[in-house]
Amino acid sequence: MNGTRLTVLQILPALESGGVERGVLEVTRALTAAGHRALVMSAGGRMVKDVEAAGGEHHAWPIGKKSLWTLRHIAPLRRFLAREQVDILHARSRMPAWVAWLAWRGMPPGRRPRFVTTAHGLYSVNRYSAVMMKGEAVIAVSETMRDYIAENYPWVPPERIHVIHRGVDATEFPHGFKPDALWESAVVTEYPGAAGKLRLLLPGRITRLKGHEDFIEIIRRLKKRGLPVHGLIVGGAALSKHKYLQKLRYRVRALDLEGDVSFTGQRQDMKNVMAWSQLVLSLSGQPESFGRTTLEALSLGVPTAGYDHGGVGEILSRIYPHGLLPRGDVDAATQRIESLLNDTPPVPAGEFFPLRDMLDKTLALYTRLACER
Repeated sequence: MNGTRLTVLQILPALESGGVERGVLEVTRALTAAGHRALVMSAGGRMVKDVEAAGGEHHAWPIGKKSLWTLRHIAPLRRFLAREQVDILHARSRMPAWVAWLAWRGMPPGRRPRFVTTAHGLYSVNRYSAVMMKGEAVIAVSETMRDYIAENYPWVPPERIHVIHRGVDATEFPHGFKPDALWESAVVTEYPGAAGKLRLLLPGRITRLKGHEDFIEIIRRLKKRGLPVHGLIVGGAALSKHKYLQKLRYRVRALDLEGDVSFTGQRQDMKNVMAWSQLVLSLSGQPESFGRTTLEALSLGVPTAGYDHGGVGEILSRIYPHGLLPRGDVDAATQRIESLLNDTPPVPAGEFFPLRDMLDKTLALYTRLACER
């Protein structure tokens, strides 16, 4: 360990967008604010400038591609870790974790950094995913994630698993926030069908896992029951998902819902869109490890509902149990949503999963591991 100043390397596929990427940026800010050296290694992306503005050092390595060719970076990474005198090597995704673990394992035990992994997702259970459990410390982002590890990877000692919930900064997502009139005027011009309606928001990238088909069906049923609703589908579609996006658009046309459902694509003003909505939904067919968007909406005081499983169910049970929906039951979910729209219990104010807690616990773990060397 280099005195009291740590050198921490976080390693991930890219820095485009998403919860993992935001977590890397948040930890980078916390490290530099505490006087530590924050290194980030990825293939790059739009968030590199944010990492560098936070005082981090970005190293552009293409280590996220799922290919045996990516393993050529093992030896160079081993040299990099020694040259930069890295104290903590923190892997946040599976392919980079394989490169990191193989490089780390090949170093002399007394000269290598401490190896940390964060299990961000409920991955398919196989040897490829098992690398995320090989950290000397394994961070689970929720109780759901801890239980998944214990059930599927019983060889991981419980004392190596550290539950550190993801967090939200209440100053960034303040309870009761409302977008200004100028923004609202512009968005109404962009989506006139949403004006004066009960706006239901489904955030998330376009993929079959996120429940878009259930969302469209719920909008259809609510409209049939006479509720003046408008659905906002907010999220981008990768090239591989364009056919699915077209299928969703066709479904909307076939149900005569073109005036009732808007596809917005990826937006950079999600806080405003959430605060403009009457209800934010999470309808993922598979459980999520945490559910950060759900927590952000609740932090803003926006009523939120989601299928009762995974991290979303964990968050709603603690903060807003009115929003728990029977998993995969569109009929029961529609009835519950209708009830919420007709009589909406307020979302309690408070910091239930503070970002500061997540950062403090993460840095404390780094420090403890480095001191044990």
